[in-house]
Amino acid sequence: MKEIIHYTSCPVCGSPALQSVMSVRDHSVSGETFQVLHCVACTARFTQDIPALSAIGPYYQSEDYISHTNTNRGLINRLYQLVRKRTIRQKRKLIRTVTGKEKGALLDLGSGTGAFAAEMKNAGWEVTGLEPDAGARKVAEESFGIHLEDTSSFYSLPDQQFDAITLWHVLEHVHDLQGYMKKMAASLRENGKLVIAVPNYTSGDAAKWGDCWAAWDVPRHLYHFSPASLEGLANRHGLKLEACKPMWYDSFYVSLLSSRYRYGSTRLLPAFLTGLHSNLRALRDIRKCSSVIYILGKK
Repeated sequence: MKEIIHYTSCPVCGSPALQSVMSVRDHSVSGETFQVLHCVACTARFTQDIPALSAIGPYYQSEDYISHTNTNRGLINRLYQLVRKRTIRQKRKLIRTVTGKEKGALLDLGSGTGAFAAEMKNAGWEVTGLEPDAGARKVAEESFGIHLEDTSSFYSLPDQQFDAITLWHVLEHVHDLQGYMKKMAASLRENGKLVIAVPNYTSGDAAKWGDCWAAWDVPRHLYHFSPASLEGLANRHGLKLEACKPMWYDSFYVSLLSSRYRYGSTRLLPAFLTGLHSNLRALRDIRKCSSVIYILGKK
C-alpha cells in the first residue's frame, strides 16, 4: 500500500480551518480522483491524501509530460514548444531586469529538460540547475548540452550564494514546502531575487473550467496558490513581494488541455475564447492572470 500524506492543517500557513472544495481527476496518468481543500485563513488550496515523496514518481511517468520529456507529440505540445522559445527569452530578460545584473549566479530549481538553464548559461550566467528526474536530466544533456544535478544537493548549497533563484512552475510540486522556502531565503545574496511562477486558481480560466482546469494537475500539484497565500508564505520566511508579472500564454495552454479533459478532445475555439477572456480580465489586475510570476526580495 502506497504511503500518503493526509493534512489536518494547512501546509502553507498551518491553520486547521479547512474546507473541502471539489474532487479533481488526474487526467494525465492515473485516472484517480483527489480532493482539493481550501484554507480559510490564508486562502491557499492543496491536494489532500497526496502520495509521499517516495511514492509520487509513477505519477510523472507519462510520455505527454512535457517538462520531463521535451516531447512535441500532439497539437498542444507542438504549440507549447513554439511558444517556449519566446517565453525563455522573456524570462532571461526578466531576470536581468529584476536583479539589475547582466551576469551573476543563478539557481534554477526544477530545471526540467534544461531549456531555461541553458539559455541563462549561454547568456554568461553561472548556473546551478537542479532536477529530480533522471530522465529529464538526460534530455537536458542531450538536447541543450547542459549538466543538471539531482535535487538531493539542494540543502547543502552555500548560504548567500545566488543573485537569483528561479522556480518556473515548480513550487507547487515540492513536498517540503517550508524547508524549501527557508533554504531559498538563506541562499539568496543580500540584494538577490527569488522568482516564483505558479498557477493561479483565482484566474478567470480556473473559474470557467472548474474541476477540469488543467492546472489543478493532481496529485503532482500539491498546492494551489492564490496571490494572497503566496505573499503570506513569503512573509513568513523573511521575504517581501516586490512585483507580480503575468504569464499571458498560460491561459491558452491550460485552456487547450482543459477543453480536452472536459470534452474528451481538444476544442480550439472554446479554449481560445476562454484564454482570451481570462487575459482581458487580468489586464485590470495582474493578480488574476492564469499563472503569476512573483518577484521576491529579502526584507
